[in-house]
Amino acid sequence: EEEEEEEPSAEEEVVDLSLEWIQELPEDLDVCIAQRDFEGAVDLLDKLNEYLVDKPVSQPVKELRAKVDERVRQLTDVLVFELSPDRSLRGGPRATRRAVSQLIRLGQSTKACELFLKNRAAAVQTAIRQLRIEGATLLYIHKLCHVFFTSLLETAREFETDFAGNNGCYSAFVVWARSSMRMFVDAFSKQVFDSKESLSTAAECVKVAKEHCKQLSEIGLDLTFIIHALLVKDIKGALQSYKDIIIEATKHRNSEEMWRKMNLMTPEALGKLREEMRSCGVGNFDQYTGDDCWVNLSYTVVAFTKQTMAFLEEALKLYFPELHMVLLESLVEIILVAVQHVDYSLRCEQDPEKKAFIRQNASFLYETVLPVVEKRFEEGVGKPAKQLQDLRNASRLMRVNPESTTSVV
Repeated sequence: EEEEEEEPSAEEEVVDLSLEWIQELPEDLDVCIAQRDFEGAVDLLDKLNEYLVDKPVSQPVKELRAKVDERVRQLTDVLVFELSPDRSLRGGPRATRRAVSQLIRLGQSTKACELFLKNRAAAVQTAIRQLRIEGATLLYIHKLCHVFFTSLLETAREFETDFAGNNGCYSAFVVWARSSMRMFVDAFSKQVFDSKESLSTAAECVKVAKEHCKQLSEIGLDLTFIIHALLVKDIKGALQSYKDIIIEATKHRNSEEMWRKMNLMTPEALGKLREEMRSCGVGNFDQYTGDDCWVNLSYTVVAFTKQTMAFLEEALKLYFPELHMVLLESLVEIILVAVQHVDYSLRCEQDPEKKAFIRQNASFLYETVLPVVEKRFEEGVGKPAKQLQDLRNASRLMRVNPESTTSVV
């Protein structure tokens, strides 16, 4: 019985805690924490854990553990503070590496991941806020994209370094990246869409953002679909708004239509118009030019052609699949205003000479402009649009009401 009673004390003797480094461990940990020697502190903890790994948990061991655990809590608090945005924003993602790596060594990779990403979110937000909004919108967007995507790329690379092998943390990073993208799009949309920039400026700005987004695919992070999803509402609004402007302008020109040939007055002006039409994709414009500086088309039809093709070009820069129908419907709506006006004028005009001129304009619209729109749309989106084909095929037959002299537009 006496031997049985002595067994626990014999067991306790197996764990030799009289070693000098163990005796001094709590105090040494205090010194390391005070001197911000985080690596030294974790080295000491690792050394102790290694020493005790196969030792029985005796009462003295429990007491030592309690003292050490108190220091671990203190060390963790200091490391958490090191990762607070106030402490390490300026040095970029790498400034957090030291604290992150020690937290991971302490077995707190989830906390390290959470704090690292919070820190980087604050850094990105601060960088965006500090950008001065001055000068042209496109210039600001170039700066915004550079600051945001560089920061995102640096964060992703640092994350890969710090959390290599920690697959559980990767989903947290993806969530963080999406959240950061929302922050970016808020700042982007405020400048580009809320300020009612022109469609061409909006298209250039979106193009810049998309190009920066592609850089992230280098590290396997494709956020293109997220930026599309976040921008789709604003881009739809911009397309519809610009469509309304074109329709109003077309209706206004239609209301003042005189059905007269254009006189460009100078060869330079005619040459400029030829070049504009060529850039619109109208290759056969010369067949509509007459002697001197005359053009055998109405100003209204020429202005409509330029405006519609410019709209299509800018819209295609903004295009992604989610915008397919809104772009197509906008084009159809714009074209209908022009072709219905021509058809109505053709029905109402009594003068044979003027009627022949209107027919020439109708021919230009149906046989030149609409096929060019169709072709460019198909090139831009990668597939034909049946609605545009149907519109062209039906255009010549389009009659709202042959007996009516009231324009539908």
